[in-house]
Amino acid sequence: MFDQVVFAGGGNRCWWQAGFWDVVQPELKIRPRLIVGISAGAATACMLYTRDADWVMRYYEEALRHNRKNAYWGNLLRGESVFPHYKIYRQALRDIYGAKFTQLADAPEIRIGVSHLPRWLGARSAVAAGLVAYNIEKYIRKTLHPTLGQTLGFHPEFVKAQDCATVEDLADLILQSSCTPPFTPVLRRNGRPVLDGGMVDNVPVGGLDPTPGLVLVMVTRLYPRPQTFVVSHENQQRLYVQPSSKVPISSWDYTSPSQMQHAYNLGREDGERFLERMPAIMEAATNE
Repeated sequence: MFDQVVFAGGGNRCWWQAGFWDVVQPELKIRPRLIVGISAGAATACMLYTRDADWVMRYYEEALRHNRKNAYWGNLLRGESVFPHYKIYRQALRDIYGAKFTQLADAPEIRIGVSHLPRWLGARSAVAAGLVAYNIEKYIRKTLHPTLGQTLGFHPEFVKAQDCATVEDLADLILQSSCTPPFTPVLRRNGRPVLDGGMVDNVPVGGLDPTPGLVLVMVTRLYPRPQTFVVSHENQQRLYVQPSSKVPISSWDYTSPSQMQHAYNLGREDGERFLERMPAIMEAATNE
């Protein structure tokens, strides 16, 4: 039914995608040829083909058990990182995928997007400009597919998860796709600084093949649109699905792992409603 699937970014909000997928995929027997994701959306896509969501949530319950804050300002006096996210996330990626890494070879092609910085800006200036543009698009314009980052000169690169030779390579790639200072340091790919793929587009349809057909696009923010809507692009019908309400967890909150379950449960509930409305949804998609 869906030859290609898009997993938008969103940090912890991407647990909504996992819940939605776990209900909808087996019922509709979705077997995509290609998946495109960025940031935690890419991490979620890889997780769904390697681990059970319940296992990963239990992992995070333990990994975050003793993390009480999202910022340790006293670390400034010791010259240490204020934010615990990068260290925790990197270890989580290694632990979650490590024993199951070879299973990705049998998964659909998973393209993971990163954002390269404008050549006319230095790394620090580009980070500042990118974060300003990102937040203008997110909080003020609320555009489905932002353009400001690209106008500034940010440009995407999509890398296949299956091209990663080791779990360390995959962790590096996902972290590069998730690079959002100050929660992470500025990271480099092939010697060039990169930022979160959302600096170009948080809903990375730019990584899709132009093949005609029906594409499923799972976003994690709320946009001023219906919960499901179709966007025609040349010979593709892109079916967008967004949460029915605000996902009950913050993107970079590493103090409330129990909220992951609530985000996942909302995805499952929305998946059930999606299946109930499938005839009307598919009619709208085919008539668009």
